[in-house]
Amino acid sequence: MPGHPCMMVTTARQFVMVLMVAYSVQTMICSSLHGNETDRLSLLEFKKGVMLDPQQALMSWNDSTHFCHWEGVSCGTTTIPPRVISLNLTKRGLAGQISPSLGNLTFLQSLFLPNNSFSGEIPPSLGHMHNLQTIYLNFNRLQGRIPNLSNCTSLMMLRLVGNNLAGKFPNLPSHLQELRLSGNDLIGTIPSSLANITTLRGITFTFNHIEGNIPNDFSKLHKLQVLLGAVNKLTGTFPHAILNLSALNVLTLAFNYLGGEVPTYLGNHLPNLQLLGLADNFFHGHIPYSLINCSELHYVDMSSNNLTGVVHSTIGKLNKLSYLNLEFNHFHARNKQEWEFMSSLTNCTELQSFSMKGNHLQGNVPNSLGNLSDQLQNLLLGTNKLSGGFPSGIANLRGLFKLGLEENQFTGVLPEWLGTLHNLQGIELANNSFTGVIPSSLANLSQLIELFLESNHLYGNIPPSLGNLKVLEKLSISNNNLHGSIPKEIFNIPTISRIGLYSNKLDGALPIEIGHAKQLLYLLISSNNLSGVIPETLDGCESLEVIEFDQNSLSGRIPTSLGNISNLEVLTVSHNHLSGSIPKSIAALKYLQQLDMSFNRLDGEVPEEGVFKNTTAIRIGGNHGLCGGVLELHLPACPVTISSPSKHTWPLCFKVMIPLASMVLLAGFVSMLLFWRKKQRRESMSLPSFGRKFPKVSYDDIAKATEGFSLSNVIGSGRYSSVYKAKLFRDGNVAAVKVFALETRGAQKSFITECNALRNVRHRNLVHILTACSSIDPRGIDFKALVYEFMPQGDLHKFLHSARGDESSSDSNCISLAQRLSIVADVSDAVAYLHQEGIVHCDLKPSNILLDDDMVAHVGDFGLARLPIHTTTSSSESTSTSSVAIKGTIGYVAPECAGGSQVSTAADVYSFGVVLLEVFIRRRPTDAMFKDGLSIEKFAEINFPHKVLQILDPELLQELNLCRETPMDAVEKNGAQSLISVISIGLCCTRSSPSERISMQEVAAKLHGIRDAYLFTQD
Repeated sequence: MPGHPCMMVTTARQFVMVLMVAYSVQTMICSSLHGNETDRLSLLEFKKGVMLDPQQALMSWNDSTHFCHWEGVSCGTTTIPPRVISLNLTKRGLAGQISPSLGNLTFLQSLFLPNNSFSGEIPPSLGHMHNLQTIYLNFNRLQGRIPNLSNCTSLMMLRLVGNNLAGKFPNLPSHLQELRLSGNDLIGTIPSSLANITTLRGITFTFNHIEGNIPNDFSKLHKLQVLLGAVNKLTGTFPHAILNLSALNVLTLAFNYLGGEVPTYLGNHLPNLQLLGLADNFFHGHIPYSLINCSELHYVDMSSNNLTGVVHSTIGKLNKLSYLNLEFNHFHARNKQEWEFMSSLTNCTELQSFSMKGNHLQGNVPNSLGNLSDQLQNLLLGTNKLSGGFPSGIANLRGLFKLGLEENQFTGVLPEWLGTLHNLQGIELANNSFTGVIPSSLANLSQLIELFLESNHLYGNIPPSLGNLKVLEKLSISNNNLHGSIPKEIFNIPTISRIGLYSNKLDGALPIEIGHAKQLLYLLISSNNLSGVIPETLDGCESLEVIEFDQNSLSGRIPTSLGNISNLEVLTVSHNHLSGSIPKSIAALKYLQQLDMSFNRLDGEVPEEGVFKNTTAIRIGGNHGLCGGVLELHLPACPVTISSPSKHTWPLCFKVMIPLASMVLLAGFVSMLLFWRKKQRRESMSLPSFGRKFPKVSYDDIAKATEGFSLSNVIGSGRYSSVYKAKLFRDGNVAAVKVFALETRGAQKSFITECNALRNVRHRNLVHILTACSSIDPRGIDFKALVYEFMPQGDLHKFLHSARGDESSSDSNCISLAQRLSIVADVSDAVAYLHQEGIVHCDLKPSNILLDDDMVAHVGDFGLARLPIHTTTSSSESTSTSSVAIKGTIGYVAPECAGGSQVSTAADVYSFGVVLLEVFIRRRPTDAMFKDGLSIEKFAEINFPHKVLQILDPELLQELNLCRETPMDAVEKNGAQSLISVISIGLCCTRSSPSERISMQEVAAKLHGIRDAYLFTQD
């Protein structure tokens, strides 16, 4: 009924409801329109922050197109109007800063900006985006700290790899599944709170500076499949929390400072493991037998540790193995049973890379090697004790890319079939005893990039057909018995960057085609019999950085064109027959750092610009016609040419020189007569041949240069000799003259041994010998001396302990941690090189380690060295040398040598370990505190690791601000871990059993790693 009260009430209610709905719709539309505009403005603000857009990815970002259609922008369809849910500008080359305005994109779910060049900080505003699920900012240039992201409650994937982010681990939301932080500068420890994110499936933080260990709470991460923590500063033992992560597929903790044993039950707890990387740590013990339970394992890298024993034959049960790297450990194989692992590996039909380099494998390589996978690409067995002929089984490995057999004891000829392995890219056969000629079939290896044949007994010519190797970059055949000329064909290889042919018997002239090698960086052909001139065309090698032509018979003038090689850093042409003046163009080489033109026939004025201003960088002695130059060279002034009034008038210099020459001839005749008469009355040992030309110096030269062997010039003394500081050569440079006390029994043999040791070795960290003198003094008594390059900083012993009335005195030379790390790394390099050459030093101690102006260490004093048999003149001499070598120096002698055992390289390792401990503890091994069975190595061992900082040189603790720290707090400080790691190496070197000591090659590798890592943190 119209007008009924009930009807009117209903109608009124409906009207009110309609009004309310309309108002809500209007409010929602207005709100959406407002949010829509916010998104557009936020994106435009982001665009303003982009300074570089090389691909014009943001060109469409303008008002002519709706922002939902802008490149890289995606909008959702569940809102009206649509809102931005994804921003994807991957790999667009964008540079600039990420605008904080992105925090206003409240509906954003995915942010993809990887592989660009964004810099600056990650905007903190991202930490308030509740809908954000994925953040990919990897491979940019972002800096600063990672913002607090704990409020991003939807975040599941965070990738920040490859930036410059600093600070500690960020605060993260509780539902994160993937965290990738590798390749940044993060510090501190891994927070235990990370283990509360039980949804995590992957964590990567490689290439950072994370310290400590994996927290025990990580055992709660039952879903974790990937854990990558390589190249950090992790310490302690193998993280046992990991053993509870049965879902783990990938684990790598390589390049850290972890130690102890790898758990024997590792494979029982991690059966799903596919990749295991534990390289470059300090693990010892055996390979866990339980690994055979990891049936999916395809990648194993346990290299550069202290693992021992044999490789178990069950390794072959890992039939999916494609990569096996066990190099630089202490595994041995001496008999058929211990070599069975090689046969078992034939079951690994997918094996592509296998390395046992740097272990203790001995004897012949089993024939089963030839049954390895036909997919094998890398076979590395170098630095072992393998012997016999070239392993014949390698002929079956047709897929090989790289073959390494270097530093073994192989003999026989190189097989012609080597040239049938057509995939070979690298051949390393150096430091063996291979004989015969270089197989011409090598020219068939069209993919060969590197060929290393140095330090063998190869003879014959260099095959010209090697010029067919059109991608060859490195050719090294140095230190062999090659003769004939250098084939011009090798200089026509377009990619050749390094040619090493030094220490052979090559003759003839350098080919003019030498200039065709446009990519050549290193040309090393010293110590041969090359003659003729240096080709003018050499400047065609426009990339050259190092030229070494010394110890040849080159003649003619030094080409002016050398000044066109703008990148040249080292030029060595000493001990040749070069004449003429020094080209002034060489002074214009702005990168030239080392120049040696000594002992030629050069004359004229020495330039005063460029490298010639630095007298420590040049050697020009032995050129008697040079004059001028900077004052520090102390050369005579160049004569001023005065025109003569008559062409028949003799110059004044000739009038003076004629009578002077007569006097010199008369004095020379008298000297020769006296020398001949005295020679009849004496028995003298001849001076061993150094195989190269050294300047001749006489007794009188040395006596004058040392001011009559004045005690004020003595800079060192030892059992058989005294060392004097002397200005011996005309170039004015100071030399160190070692004069042997021949009245002391054993001094004659010490002189001969040192000559034999030094005549064939060359290394930047060995003392550089300038010449030798074997003469008689005015009384007709034998006189023998060696002349070395002078080391301004003196020996390490004096540097450590001089001005110290007692060991606790603080009045001493300051040596920083970086310098100490560099010194022990230098010494380890030198000793590793000597061992490679078959030489045992036998008297390593700080007084035999000399320091130059740059604090670079040089090992010297080879008077007690044990040499390879082929370097001595007779077997009897070799025997006597060894008997002398056993004596050594108290405090540094290995226990087995003190007991009369045969000296070995392990004895040098022990001595080096003592030196290392002395450098960092700064106490002599003969200090009064070391008594009643306590030695410096025992002192370090009983305090290692928790109290080791308390026994180190207080100067180091002051440098690192560790003096007021408790031991556990100090470990967290920068630099402290380097100290702990280096002391650990010292203890590995000084183990009582020689077989338990690590090799010098491994010592050198680890010390370089510690030094480089420390220096990296200081940059």
